[in-house]
Amino acid sequence: MVALSLQVFQFSTPPQLSLCRRSTTKFSIRCGIAEPSGVPAPMGQKTRYNDGFFEKAFMSLFARKMEKFAATPKGGMVTKKRGFLDLDYDSFVDVSKRVMQGRSRMQQQQVVREVLLSMLPPGAPAQFRKLFPPTKWAAEFNAALTVPFFHWLVGPSEVVEVEVNGEKQMSGVHIKKCRYLESSGCVGMCVNMCKIPTQDFFTNEFGLPLTMIPNFEDMSCEMVYGQPPPPFEEDPVSKQPCFVDICAMANASSIVCHKLQA
Repeated sequence: MVALSLQVFQFSTPPQLSLCRRSTTKFSIRCGIAEPSGVPAPMGQKTRYNDGFFEKAFMSLFARKMEKFAATPKGGMVTKKRGFLDLDYDSFVDVSKRVMQGRSRMQQQQVVREVLLSMLPPGAPAQFRKLFPPTKWAAEFNAALTVPFFHWLVGPSEVVEVEVNGEKQMSGVHIKKCRYLESSGCVGMCVNMCKIPTQDFFTNEFGLPLTMIPNFEDMSCEMVYGQPPPPFEEDPVSKQPCFVDICAMANASSIVCHKLQA
């Protein structure tokens, strides 16, 4: 999902970024990973993270924006009764799951769109279109921004070279193991609450094409700025089955994840 504001501001480096490590060979930042190896855990294991102020602030902001669309949790506890930084990543994922309840695929995507728009200042999409027309430079610049500003949501990533319209450019982002998919274990959440609405938001609201290509074999993902996304019916994700062994909402009898069906 998108975490972006076009308001002009100055800020100092957050304290937790001192724990980040930057590759000397290419733009790659690894923040918050608590694994001894410094990289996400292997497929089948859940990566441990140490979230700082920056990460918790974004988790809380998104969770509270989405809470008004979410079904009431079991026990009746709602996010509003908790302190702003008391929410963790699991709380954010729980709100996402409750947003899915009782909604179709398109309705879920519309909720995410409304949440994203609510986080931007008035006129932000139009400003973005002026500042970042769909050029190679704009695609590469946004790829570079994705690495430090999206790590709270998807985990460590790095800018990589991709080919767009026959031209090689540094507008790809390789997410090593998506935290959102790993934590939810849900194909439907990955596609309906992240991939499709993020693609649509950049492509249709901001005017900068974006295609996201999740790998359900290892939970990695490729983001390609500058490349228009395919229609849902032609996208391989539309045929993806549930993670039967790890998703609590999985339907073992369905060939395709039931959350991807209208």
